[in-house]
Amino acid sequence: MKSLEKFLDAVMRFLMALSMFILVAFGTWQIFSRWVLKDPSTFTDELLRYVLIIAGMIGSAYCFYRDEHLALTLITDKARGPFKFILNIFIEACILFFVVYVFIYGGMKLSNTATNVSSVMRIPMKTLYLIEPLCGVMIVIARLLRYAQALTSKKGGENS
Repeated sequence: MKSLEKFLDAVMRFLMALSMFILVAFGTWQIFSRWVLKDPSTFTDELLRYVLIIAGMIGSAYCFYRDEHLALTLITDKARGPFKFILNIFIEACILFFVVYVFIYGGMKLSNTATNVSSVMRIPMKTLYLIEPLCGVMIVIARLLRYAQALTSKKGGENS
């Protein structure tokens, strides 16, 4: 389990670093070509738009992996005992349902039905849309790892 966790962490960190590098490099090229060469690059605007979306999606998956995602804890902070436990299970089930239905199922459906191509780079949009189910799978794996970690720590805590 630890090796899968380390692998997932390394993959997500690499993808985020790569997307940030691409954003900086091509953003700099766009500025240089526009202001210095007086001939703006045509593809960098579209490339940067898509890479920014991909970076945001991978970043959201990483936040779920690190358990640092945005959460409204007004009710869960005030809850106690078995109600808090049941409420947390309900919230996690809602999160998993949303991710599986919207990200994975919806993303695959979107990717499978897309027929258009990007205007400048001529990349099939179905290829670009695959980032949604990919990030959905990463979120589900991250949550399942957290659940397994919580269960093993509780079992270990009871035995100690």
